[in-house]
Amino acid sequence: MKNIKYLLVGIYFGIVLVKSQVISWFRIQEMFQLTSFHMYGVIGTAVITGMISVQLIRRFGIKTFAGEPISIAPKQFDKGQIFGGIIFGLGWAITGACPGPLFAQIGSGFTVVVITLLSAIAGTWVYGLLEKKLPH
Repeated sequence: MKNIKYLLVGIYFGIVLVKSQVISWFRIQEMFQLTSFHMYGVIGTAVITGMISVQLIRRFGIKTFAGEPISIAPKQFDKGQIFGGIIFGLGWAITGACPGPLFAQIGSGFTVVVITLLSAIAGTWVYGLLEKKLPH
């Protein structure tokens, strides 16, 4: 019961995804067809919020609720990120779903998205098998 707060935050996040229409297959298709700014606005707002949050964490030395310092490791670029991004984008465009809103879509009654969820799990499993053979 001590982790109920995480369940409540998850439910709230799912409601936000539904109400902001980010789980809408039609909104996602509009984004990839470049016919609507809606999804770009949502994603851009999330990026800006994340940038501001990281700067505030660094500038003010904000700690976790447990009092531990928050450290953000520097990221290193490699060409595998390009290939992964292309595969991710293609999957997102074809299915109308990315991993974030999958559960919100299923919870909203779009049960066909279970196929997308199972495919994402299978893709993760295949990646684990092939990780050492993929370009770095």
